[in-house]
Amino acid sequence: MRRDSLFYKLFQQYPSLLFELLTDPPVNAQSYSFDSVAVKEPTFAIDGVFLPPESDGQGIVYFCEVQFQRDEELYERICAETSLYFYRNRKRFCDWQVVIIYPSRNTEQNDIYPHRGFLNSPQVHRVYLDELGDIQELPLGLGVMLLTTLEESQAPAVARYLLNRTHEEIVTPSSQAMMEMITTIMVYKFENLSRREVESMLGITLKETRVYQEVKEEGREEGIKQGREQGIEQGIEQGREQATINLVIRLLTKRFGKISQKMRKSISALPLSVLEELSEALLDFQSLNDLQTWLLIHTPSKTD
Repeated sequence: MRRDSLFYKLFQQYPSLLFELLTDPPVNAQSYSFDSVAVKEPTFAIDGVFLPPESDGQGIVYFCEVQFQRDEELYERICAETSLYFYRNRKRFCDWQVVIIYPSRNTEQNDIYPHRGFLNSPQVHRVYLDELGDIQELPLGLGVMLLTTLEESQAPAVARYLLNRTHEEIVTPSSQAMMEMITTIMVYKFENLSRREVESMLGITLKETRVYQEVKEEGREEGIKQGREQGIEQGIEQGREQATINLVIRLLTKRFGKISQKMRKSISALPLSVLEELSEALLDFQSLNDLQTWLLIHTPSKTD
């Protein structure tokens, strides 16, 4: 299960979530952005970096490492990477902090004696998810983090609980992103099941989400309008097709950002039956490359 990529995806959508793990977060925590950076000479790639807004002048840079497998040279690497990055960017930052997230203490590097000064510094924070406490008493985002550590026998009930909390605590469009994250975690955890089977296990489908219903309602109204203007049967059919196109493009935009005009044109040219397949298939896409591949396979040729 690729927990590190799940955490970084979660941090991309909710950068302030990292600071819920800290007892002394910065006052401008809501303004931080999440990024990955490269440090040259020698080359290091730091996957999790939280950058303060440049408009506030010099700020504190936070480095984050999600470690679910034992690495006996982890602290050597973290010390080297963070020190070099801070050195290269000294004029931009006034201070640095490191947050290391473990599922439990059993995953931590064994030989920590050479790094006792570093690890006991108030600038370094080691977080053990299994020690955060009762999931029902944690903020929703931390509960989603903890979901990644649970056994398969416990995970479905906890995921359903978190989905219910999402409905209660978060308004659209953030609720859709959180629901997607919870579902994605469960898809990774139950790799032998399809996304539809996981959604069935959780008692949720895309069609039950508010954002889907809003887009569907917009398309329905467009279909009724076209039906009145162009004739009932032809207008309703065209309205259904346009509603599905709108739905697909809206959902893709929410997941991956701006969709190119070329892709929009390819989607709009699809028959209704293929559009309906795409509206469900896109749930499994990890990037726009998956969409492009899907379109190449499913777009009817001109000779068909």
